[in-house]
Amino acid sequence: MVLLGSTESAFTATALQSATAESVITFKPTEAEEEAGKYITQNLLLHHFRKVSVNDSLSQQIFNRYLDNLDGTKSYFVASEVESLRKIYGSRINKEFLNGKATSGFGIYNFFLKRAKEKMRFMKAAADTIHFNFSAPETLEVDRKTDPWPADRRQLYDLWKKELKYQWLNLKYSGESSSDIRGALAKSFTNRLNLLNHQKPEDAFQAYISAVTTSFDPHTSYFSPDEYENFQIDMSRSLEGIGAKLQTESEYTVINEVIPGGPVYKSNLLKKGDKIIGVGQGAKGEIVDVMGWRINDVVKLIRGRKGTLVRLNILPASQAGRGPSKIVQLLRDKVDLEEQAAKKRIIQLNGQKIGVITIPSFYLDFEGQQKNATNYNSTSRDVARILNELNAEHVEGIVIDLRDNGGGSLEEAVSVTGLFIATGPVVQVSNATGGKMVLRDEDRHKLYSGPLAVLVNRYSASASEIFAAAIQDYGRGVIIGERTFGKGTVQSLIKLTRPFSFFGTKPDLGEIKLTVAKFYRISGGSTQHKGVVPDIIMPSMIDTSTIGEDTYTSSLPWSTISKAFYRPTAEVNQEEMGLLKKKFQERSSKNHLYQVYLHDVNVLNQIRKKKLTSLQDTVFKSEIENIKQIEKLWVQAPDSAKSMNKDILVNQSAAVVSDIAELKAIERHTVVRTSPAVLN
Repeated sequence: MVLLGSTESAFTATALQSATAESVITFKPTEAEEEAGKYITQNLLLHHFRKVSVNDSLSQQIFNRYLDNLDGTKSYFVASEVESLRKIYGSRINKEFLNGKATSGFGIYNFFLKRAKEKMRFMKAAADTIHFNFSAPETLEVDRKTDPWPADRRQLYDLWKKELKYQWLNLKYSGESSSDIRGALAKSFTNRLNLLNHQKPEDAFQAYISAVTTSFDPHTSYFSPDEYENFQIDMSRSLEGIGAKLQTESEYTVINEVIPGGPVYKSNLLKKGDKIIGVGQGAKGEIVDVMGWRINDVVKLIRGRKGTLVRLNILPASQAGRGPSKIVQLLRDKVDLEEQAAKKRIIQLNGQKIGVITIPSFYLDFEGQQKNATNYNSTSRDVARILNELNAEHVEGIVIDLRDNGGGSLEEAVSVTGLFIATGPVVQVSNATGGKMVLRDEDRHKLYSGPLAVLVNRYSASASEIFAAAIQDYGRGVIIGERTFGKGTVQSLIKLTRPFSFFGTKPDLGEIKLTVAKFYRISGGSTQHKGVVPDIIMPSMIDTSTIGEDTYTSSLPWSTISKAFYRPTAEVNQEEMGLLKKKFQERSSKNHLYQVYLHDVNVLNQIRKKKLTSLQDTVFKSEIENIKQIEKLWVQAPDSAKSMNKDILVNQSAAVVSDIAELKAIERHTVVRTSPAVLN
């Protein structure tokens, strides 16, 4: 047994012997996968919005993306192996793609499996024997995406030992007792090795096809028949689980969307981008390590009977991969549209009433609408009812809270916009051939005409961005918060079907979700990639360096088309916007609580930006406690009476609406005083 950094070779020899003992399995595509590959290629080339030239450039893009997906931490391969793989497979991929083949993808995956098993055996042997010196001033690069692969095996083994030390510290500050850490790590690596030994051809196919489809854009994906079944359950939102959509990123299962009205949404314990690394049943069931699991298997563990408890071990996205994991408890429940309804509250501010309408998503009960049901669920119907209630309360202004609203029904985004404008275009949609459609609000009735602000954050996406952009383009209100997600594309689901078959029933080939169009503002610019830039900037606790369309390397670019014909209402003109910004700056600079908040956001961002994380116990602990203290102070507790006071961004937004109300009152007073007298 040696200390990390020792020149003694006993540990290394043991670990290397374990690492090199392996049986080689070679996967090949199944007949159904080869057939699916041809239809995937056809659909990508014929129907995708982005028209891609099939050449060496595409070959290299797919190759690089595939390696990033398999080895994003640059900890399985060494540089010479990557170059060998590039020479063997890098220039073949485009030709194989045209023929719907995945031969190179399987060749690379087979080699990846060999190296992944080697690493797990090494880590298991090290976890059993190694002793660390936690007082040594040592560091690990947590984000290695832009780093080169290790130059040789020695550098690779040194990296593995640092990773093990980092995982040890994470377990320690996640609450694991020192005596259990060694066993927990060894068990984790044993389980992951077992998973690698039970891989199937479908795992290689899914991994490779993901690299192919996301080379066109990040929202294009292939669903195997099993995955499509899960996708359908998610879309119906009738599952009894946690109310979240999951996706695979490298060896992690990641929260891709929080469904409003579900257990995750109501608990406020998980966010988009959080990584699930373990699942436990009930209050005391063992937390099963799910690193490297197939997503379908993780989903099966998480789902269960309504009212039962599930515990998730997560790596929070807010910590940017730093700090220990934490365990959250959730009661499984059914997700229904009724629980997604928009809600209102009233803030008393300087003797004024300011209404706040929170819209979790742009929901619509399509079936109820088609059947002309009396009380079908719809965002626009609920918001209209709330606006009437707030009008009856004589509020001075309204804040529309779209934070964390990932989108939903395009029709509802248009209808809700129509409640705040008289009539006119709301959004433009353009397809790959340049065809353009303008969606309009045709109802001339404006339900609310008073002061308005829209609060957004980086999780506000798609339909939320359409609403916020329209309000901004019309000059109808003030957009407050941070730049939105930038998801301005339209997807269509296509079933992969054979033209005919003479030989009985064959297995389904799955479905492909394709990007087929883009959204454009009525002013001509797309919401894609850039999102909506607020008029008044207020940052959130979200790590914007890892969340957003601009973080995807294959996202479609921002672009413009011709403007739609519309007449800005200019309820907030440029001069008034300048005054509002000035008043906000003056007020917020004197607001002690808001300045403390900005300071803590900055501290959190500085921690996230660090390329290196310390492996020295005292420094590691200090950084973790910093993160925990900040989150405890500012992250809202679910259903807490104190949440409103914690929500400093809503309070600041309400103050801006109050400023608008005061400006309008002064304008009305000025108009009355300067109006000429009327002679009878």
